[in-house]
Formats: sequence, structure tokens, C-alpha cells
Amino acid sequence: MQTVNSSFMSESLEFTKNADRATRYAEIAPQIESLLSGETDVTANLANVAAVLKQAFDFFWVGFYIVKGGELVLGPFQGPIACTRIRPDQGVCGHAYTTRETVIVPDVDKFPGHIACASESRSEIVLPVFAKNGDVFGVLDVDSAQLNDFSDIDRFGLERIVRSIEAAL
Repeated sequence: MQTVNSSFMSESLEFTKNADRATRYAEIAPQIESLLSGETDVTANLANVAAVLKQAFDFFWVGFYIVKGGELVLGPFQGPIACTRIRPDQGVCGHAYTTRETVIVPDVDKFPGHIACASESRSEIVLPVFAKNGDVFGVLDVDSAQLNDFSDIDRFGLERIVRSIEAAL
């Protein structure tokens, strides 16, 4: 197990670097829950979740879009510069927002209306994050530079993490 320490985190992050994804999700999920339980600031929590996911899986891009004024507005993220605003009727993020369901896209070039914020992004998974009142608060967007990089293992692991975020909102 690789131990990664950071003075900005209340705990060290521990995960088995070469383990399969299911194992890494299982290892980081309780650590994310612990990070979230000790902090009330939403921005800080989302930033730490994005950092943990980027560090544990080295995804191309990991971040959040928050619902503001009827649009999805860029929130905390890890990766290259991203689109700042996404309309609810645009792209994978907009689709996850309007359908209120997790969306896995094996090849973003084949997704109708895909927004190419970065040409290196090849596949994507987007999960809605719900506020306590049941409205969509935002979405967790994870991009990979590889085609067909996401599966139900990612859906299950990321949905567990999203439930922890929702509990902390």
C-alpha cells in the first residue's frame, strides 16, 4: 500500500497503487468519508475528493460542475483547464444533470452533443450529486484519455463516493 502524506489534508491517503480499481475504490472510500466528516466547507470537500480520485486513479480530468442560475458552473477540479459553463441541454454533464442518472460514455466522439473541452478526453463518466432537498446540486465528471475506460466498477465506486458527498452537503 502506498502512503501519500500532504500537509493540506487532515489525514494521509493510503491505497494500493497497482491494485485493480475495485480494490482502490474500496480503499479510498472510507478515507473520503473521513475527510468529509471533518469539514463543513463544500468547496474544500469537493476539492479534496477531486484530488483523491486524481491521485488514486490518475484519470485525465476529475472535477465538479455546480448548478448555478440554471447552468452547470465549473467547481473544484484536477486536470487541465476546463469548460467554465455548461447548459443543461449540452454534453454528457448536461445529460447526467437532466436525466438525474449516471452516464458512462465509452467513446465521447460518438456521444451526440459532446462538448470537447479537451481533445485528449476519450471516455467519460458523469454522476449527478443531489442536495438534501432532492434537487441536483451538481455533477461529478471524470474523463479518461483512453477509450472505454469506465465500467460498472467505476459506477459503483463513484456512486458510493457521491453518496458520501451528498451526506456532507
